[in-house]
Amino acid sequence: MSIALEAVGVGKTFGAVKALDALSLQIPRGGVYGILGPNGAGKSTLFRIVLGLVRPTTGEARLLGAAAGDIKALRRIGAVIETPRFLPWLTARDTLKVLALESGETTPDVDGWLDRVGLTEAADRTVHGFSVGMKQRLALAAALLTRPEVVILDEPTSGMDPAGILEIRALIRELADRDGVTVILASHQLDEVQRVCDRVAFLDRGRLVREGSVSELTAVHELLRLTVSPVDKALAVLGDKGRVDGEAVLAAVERAAAPALIKALVKAGVDITEARWIGGDLEAVFLSLTGESDAG
Repeated sequence: MSIALEAVGVGKTFGAVKALDALSLQIPRGGVYGILGPNGAGKSTLFRIVLGLVRPTTGEARLLGAAAGDIKALRRIGAVIETPRFLPWLTARDTLKVLALESGETTPDVDGWLDRVGLTEAADRTVHGFSVGMKQRLALAAALLTRPEVVILDEPTSGMDPAGILEIRALIRELADRDGVTVILASHQLDEVQRVCDRVAFLDRGRLVREGSVSELTAVHELLRLTVSPVDKALAVLGDKGRVDGEAVLAAVERAAAPALIKALVKAGVDITEARWIGGDLEAVFLSLTGESDAG
């Protein structure tokens, strides 16, 4: 398996604050990988370390097989890891042209990337009047301008409206599926992460607490939805594994236990008109791992 990003026993302290605590993680090349966790979990610190912006206190990080901060490796990387800042008097188009010159990109597809991030109509407007969401779009275009193999994005849809989030979600999937770019992103938008990512890692207090494919992680939190009558009799059979969901009940049982449960309900005089599985979501996984109300 080819590795895009690797952390081996990485620790980082800022005074008395431990941002990362012996973190070990391997992110494979290909697809979209999500890093989730509450505020202070260490997501942004991890990104800064692998990009060579911050030195780890312990352990080591590698990017595309090279040591963190390696110049040759960084030329194959695009990144947006903090609030974008641009020269306010430049237009979006001129901003990308200047950045292309600085990076040594001789044939930048400026207009193409402005189009892909949804900034064509604003291409000749000065950045000074851009909203937070528009600056995020421009930062994404800047990160992609050099046609990187790996893109690291910290909260890529911050400040965007729902329509903008949908557009950037589609772009991220397109980058992975059509362009072959490995996308590594951190986000507190759990629903968006579930829709766009192939695999995710959950960090909490600087440690890795769970890693896996989205389908594997959410399957653990599947529920069996049963349309039944009477509901109270069904709840009596389910006990603490059941709860009301409108005219139905939700049963927190494993798939292997479902046949026996249905037999027990029928035996108890419960009529069942429908039984179907409802997929779990990353929010449920997140809550079970961290106890936080959101990913922050």
